[in-house]
Amino acid sequence: MRSDEYYMHRAMDQARRAEAAGEVPVGAVVVDPAGEIVGRGFNTPVAEHDPSAHAEIRALRDAGARLGNYRLDGCTLFVTLEPCLMCTGAIIHARLARVVYGAAEPRSGMVESRANLFAQPWYNHRVEVVGGVLASRVSKHLKAFFAERRDSAETSVEK
Repeated sequence: MRSDEYYMHRAMDQARRAEAAGEVPVGAVVVDPAGEIVGRGFNTPVAEHDPSAHAEIRALRDAGARLGNYRLDGCTLFVTLEPCLMCTGAIIHARLARVVYGAAEPRSGMVESRANLFAQPWYNHRVEVVGGVLASRVSKHLKAFFAERRDSAETSVEK
């Protein structure tokens, strides 16, 4: 198995695909216990008119289809941004072993920033969490994306 940083770079590749499509640059990959990437996803809620089309959900769907099972036992999700409420629920239902994320999401992160949904006693599944992998690179990418958006909006208002 390669390093967490290696797989986070693969998630960042997916984030760049989201950005190229005009979406918020969040990307994810699912890695099986043997170290193979079995699922990929990037944000597409705008293009798909689908509020559930987050990178994590798309990567989980891809992995489930490839493996022929909605249970992704032993797999790890690598995602560039701390998962939200919806995505943490899907992660638990998929029975992922680990979640590795890059940047914290102080507004809506449900792994550690706003809450720790994985630690709730009523769930019958535990997920190991590793946060902050390549966080500065991921944060820099997201900040640049939003700065560009703000600049574009201001420029179009001035015209």
